[in-house]
Amino acid sequence: MDESKNLAKTYDPKQVEERLYNTWVDKGYFTPEPDSSKEPYTIVIPPPNITGQLHMGHALDNTIQDILIRWRRMQGYATLWLPGTDHASIATEAKIVEALAKEGKSKYELGREGFLEKAWEWKDVYGGKILNQLKKLGSSCDWTRERFTMDEGCSKAVLEVFIRLYEKGLIYRGERIINWCPNCQTSISDIETIYEESKGHFWHIKYPVKDSSEFVEIATTRPETMLGDTAVAVNPEDPRYKHLIGKTLVLPLMNKEIPVIADDYVDMEFGTGAVKITPAHDPNDFEVGVRHNLPMPRVMNDDGTINALGGQYKDMSRYEARKQIVKDLEAQGLLVKIKDHDHNVGHCQRCHTTIEPILSKQWFVRMKPLAEPAIEVVKDGRVKFVPERFSKIYFNWMENIQDWCISRQLWWGHRIPAYYCKDCGEIIVAAHAPEACGKCGGSLKQDEDTLDTWFSSALWPFSTLGWPDKTKDLAYFYPTSVLVTGYDIIFFWVARMIFSAMENMGQEPFKHVFIHGIIRDSEGRKMSKSLGNGIDPLDVIDKHGADALRFNLVSGNSPGNDMRFFWEKVEAYSNFANKIWNASRFVLMNIEPEQIRSADRSDCEKSLTTADRWVISRYNTVIKEVTENLEKFELGMAAQKLYDFIWFEFCDWYIELVKPRLYGDNEVSKLAAQVTLCDTLSGMMKLLHPFMPFITEEIYQHLPVEEESIVIAKWPEYNASLVKPEEEKQMESVMEAIKAIRNIRAEMNVVPSRKAKVIVVSADSVIQAAVEEGKAYFEKLASASSVAVMAEKKDIPEGAVSVVISGAEIYLPLEDLVDFEKELERLSKEKENLEKELQRVRGKLGNQGFVSKAPPQVIEEEKAKEAKYQDMLGKVLERMSSIKK
Repeated sequence: MDESKNLAKTYDPKQVEERLYNTWVDKGYFTPEPDSSKEPYTIVIPPPNITGQLHMGHALDNTIQDILIRWRRMQGYATLWLPGTDHASIATEAKIVEALAKEGKSKYELGREGFLEKAWEWKDVYGGKILNQLKKLGSSCDWTRERFTMDEGCSKAVLEVFIRLYEKGLIYRGERIINWCPNCQTSISDIETIYEESKGHFWHIKYPVKDSSEFVEIATTRPETMLGDTAVAVNPEDPRYKHLIGKTLVLPLMNKEIPVIADDYVDMEFGTGAVKITPAHDPNDFEVGVRHNLPMPRVMNDDGTINALGGQYKDMSRYEARKQIVKDLEAQGLLVKIKDHDHNVGHCQRCHTTIEPILSKQWFVRMKPLAEPAIEVVKDGRVKFVPERFSKIYFNWMENIQDWCISRQLWWGHRIPAYYCKDCGEIIVAAHAPEACGKCGGSLKQDEDTLDTWFSSALWPFSTLGWPDKTKDLAYFYPTSVLVTGYDIIFFWVARMIFSAMENMGQEPFKHVFIHGIIRDSEGRKMSKSLGNGIDPLDVIDKHGADALRFNLVSGNSPGNDMRFFWEKVEAYSNFANKIWNASRFVLMNIEPEQIRSADRSDCEKSLTTADRWVISRYNTVIKEVTENLEKFELGMAAQKLYDFIWFEFCDWYIELVKPRLYGDNEVSKLAAQVTLCDTLSGMMKLLHPFMPFITEEIYQHLPVEEESIVIAKWPEYNASLVKPEEEKQMESVMEAIKAIRNIRAEMNVVPSRKAKVIVVSADSVIQAAVEEGKAYFEKLASASSVAVMAEKKDIPEGAVSVVISGAEIYLPLEDLVDFEKELERLSKEKENLEKELQRVRGKLGNQGFVSKAPPQVIEEEKAKEAKYQDMLGKVLERMSSIKK
């Protein structure tokens, strides 16, 4: 610990941050061990994608986590903040495919094994980039426990969960309508599908009734899917179609016969009341197809082109086929009309391609049985959402949950541990590839698909601690304490972690879910590449330091609400850091470390002034309030209270109040002031440390304190006996009086060097005592030549300037404030200038040529100037008259 006074003249984050961070890591401050004498506090980091680059959302998310971890560490908890990254199947595979394309290669040329080798190489080069960026933010993660969703342990957990759920009948393989992305060529879960309002059409088409001149008119938004129609459905109660139920229609263009079926699913009031049924390309039609045992031909390939079942439209893209089908229907007189229709269309979250619902054989998780305990654990309060309103969104999704399609047609990811017998079709699910089919001895082939990325990240709170093995870390650090995340992934991740934990651990994965909003730009827009309005946190750190960025991200921020990013705010908090630095330099230059260390605090206590007891009292109140705010996840409120106390009360007031004693001859009083300054400063640094870790540590290292680092220093404890309401009231009166005097002097342009007598009239004995004791403060901070305190108003000089504060009136003799001759001279010049301005404005307004040609806005501006100058002239004349009297 450097207790020398040589704190650099200015604070330069670049000279401090990396050096301190490396020291913290080297000393093992972030690496806890299971300790039965301590309570654990655990956070698992929301694992960023290995494709990721640090953005403002990450910066906010990790600042919040770091504040909570650093605070609890100082409170004596065994704190584990476990870092790691997500393999991000679709995003990573897309990046690697893109990189290969630049080399003129495709993944199919490399083959699965060759492609996976490339993927692992890519991960080794780029995968850790974002975690290194998090270090620049000051994230106090335990890097010795860093995990990856595809590392050996996490992969073992994935296999274990898949096999357990399969054996319980909660994972199954079946044909279902899934969301398919023709560009990514993989299935997409419901929550990875973004619905956007799109302008489309209803094409009304006539389907001829076989052996009749009659037609049934249907309406569709996707004419190309009619190639896969296997029925037309009507409501059994619809009188328009009752006579056609059971009859046969001829499918236009395909010359295929399809039945008219009756189903309650059809809404008689919507459209024509007749609905074409395409079971392989629409989820509702699929259900109808199952009920009526209809054929389910799939007429599209994985890339969105029409396959051989589409007849003459084979190999056309879905949109080319749509145009040609409409053209052919029109030519045959079967197109009735085209109506404009706005509707919600699903798009792939990753590439924004329009999703195609198609029938596919996929792997699913049966969700209803898993959702029930996950709903219960939030209802009974074992898991609490902060803010609580987000639990409603959680319940709404969980109570209406559909089975989860977990298979993806990708190579990068956890390969599904299912093996198919080439001879008898037997399916074997196993952690390791069996040598042969257990049923017939035939050879086996593993399923080609991989698991949805969210399947592995759903296990993150326990897989990262060693599950399914019974490790010390799992026994001690699970369940975790809080999950910090944005509201945009409640469904993607939070819900899945809760039901996975309840199923596999029988216990909730975390106690609290702290939901934060998103960072928007200064205009309130979401930051995005397309708008070009993103701000790189590393640029902010480079310009202003990590502490200013961190404080900016939490100050004024409240759980669940979005916030706007303003560069001006970051600059303001950079100024805050400089203010703290300068105040600390002042304190260090005015103390002797060994003297502070050896000072008898009980002796000093006897010599404390009202100002000392006031700042100690206020500091203790701030300890209490900030700790309570942190307990309630009110980080923004805690930050504001610290800012106000440090800037206004400690720096602006207390330091100024003690200067006369520091420079005086009373050694006992001086030591009491030095001890109070030093103890309050070191305590403030502790309270501020979770928010601004770097500057607080650098200052702390120069203070005469016991702990070797602020990172492991003890969090300040509230001491009610040190809270002094009476002293606080006294000092508030003194400060209010000084502020009032300063304001009067500023309004009258009185220079600080001009001293004036101060007369305080108050019947309140507390205020009287405060002013009497604080006369030196008035002399130093309010340029008072002398201070008189009286209970009644008497002998006040005529014309004295007065101001009223709570419980008192303050008077300053006018002659002390103003040199009448000089003031009259100044006012005369001001009068002359104002009269000239008025003459100029009135000349303009009296000029008909100007008034007739000038825009109305310009004329109004001139009239406003006339009124302003007239008002100012009136005040100057009034002041001159007052002085002459």
